[in-house]
Amino acid sequence: MVTITAIIRVRKGSEAAMRQALLEVAAHVEAHEPRTVGFFVSQDSGDSTLFTTYERFVDRAAMDTHNGSSAVARFFAIANPLLEGKVVLVTADEISVKADGDASSVNGGRGLL
Repeated sequence: MVTITAIIRVRKGSEAAMRQALLEVAAHVEAHEPRTVGFFVSQDSGDSTLFTTYERFVDRAAMDTHNGSSAVARFFAIANPLLEGKVVLVTADEISVKADGDASSVNGGRGLL
């Protein structure tokens, strides 16, 4: 799996608009991106201006499809004026996952590394 973690900080007072923009992307992913196998959106419980996404794709082609979608373009058009600094993006190859109560490794079933 290929993953993206995004760390997004918005200006105070922009939280509701960012939350809505992220939820619109999530709805698009649910309806149109079967090869995006996970799309998680969080808002920090202690700092309402801080959001994160964790996105899981079956491969780089699926990630490219997502990143090139009209929903992502629309998100950045809405988000850019709300941002406090740059969005931090970490693109990575998943090396371990815990699903359904079991720990398993993507590389050979060795459990958590």
